[in-house]
Amino acid sequence: MNFVYQGNNQRVVFAAGARSRAGEELDLLGVSRAMIITTPPQADSAASFARLIGDRASIVYPGAQMYTPTNVTEGALTAVSSVKADGILVIGGGTAIGLSKAIAFRTDLPQLVIPTTFAGSEMTRILEEVERGIKKTQRSPKVLPETVIYDPELVAGLPLRVVGPSAMTAMAHAIDALCAVDANPISSLLAEEAIRALRRALPRLLAGPNEAAWADALYGACLAGTCLGTVAMGIHHKICHALGGAFDLSHADVHCILLPYTAAFNRNTASKAVQRVARALEGDDVPSALYDMMLEVETQPSLKALGLTRAALERAADLAMKNPCGSSSQVTREEILQILFAAYEGKRP
Repeated sequence: MNFVYQGNNQRVVFAAGARSRAGEELDLLGVSRAMIITTPPQADSAASFARLIGDRASIVYPGAQMYTPTNVTEGALTAVSSVKADGILVIGGGTAIGLSKAIAFRTDLPQLVIPTTFAGSEMTRILEEVERGIKKTQRSPKVLPETVIYDPELVAGLPLRVVGPSAMTAMAHAIDALCAVDANPISSLLAEEAIRALRRALPRLLAGPNEAAWADALYGACLAGTCLGTVAMGIHHKICHALGGAFDLSHADVHCILLPYTAAFNRNTASKAVQRVARALEGDDVPSALYDMMLEVETQPSLKALGLTRAALERAADLAMKNPCGSSSQVTREEILQILFAAYEGKRP
């Protein structure tokens, strides 16, 4: 047996009500003037955290935007300098976390992240930014948050139209990690456990959420982000990033819609990994099972429904080919287009 596993050096606090420890965790990081980053819809929540941490709050900055445009980061850096922030407190999902990572990459400020979705990016060394409509991805230990607080009570307020696609995004992270060319026994065990937790959680979240369901989903998202952050990205993420960065589409919706079709592709190129996905899902036909899940949670269950055109798919394929994925086989432009056209039509894979 031969493998390489690079673990993350992070502190994770997971408990209902754990958000109350934010001030204590900032103290452990040596942060006395925290910049609180969030998105405009969560400004009120961020303000409540500012009151919670008291004098440790320097500014509430609700300016994060989807896909982390570099011009938004530049504006945030000006705010960091003006208030002399010595650390970052993030309240939100992938959008807020993305801006925090971009700032940390440029300043090396410590980060405390309190996720409010199942994005999972708080557990990775991956920074994704958009500049002039092109999404760029890089890895650096500088962007990995030092501390993450998971509080199931915080995600319990998510609307169901957000819950499903967000949980499916976490599922995509775990499946891509299993299918990665550099997958290893540790990352694969984490990925399988993530898929099992998310499979348990999703039906209960949609039927009548309870504390255990929220905790399972958040636990699965944590594990999925952890394993994805230690392996190469696969074809699923490369296509999603090309679509999202170029056409400003909802990150979660794109992941949710594409997942059944990239799973069908991986069934041929990474068959043993997909068998492990099947075991975790407790079913035989992985693409079909994921398709059924997608239909349950997605209000626009195709790329066509999202408003894309066939010409847009051609452009997305070109963008995806500029950044070869970590697939075990060379992916061709035609194969990427086949996945995109299938997701465009939205039929069962």
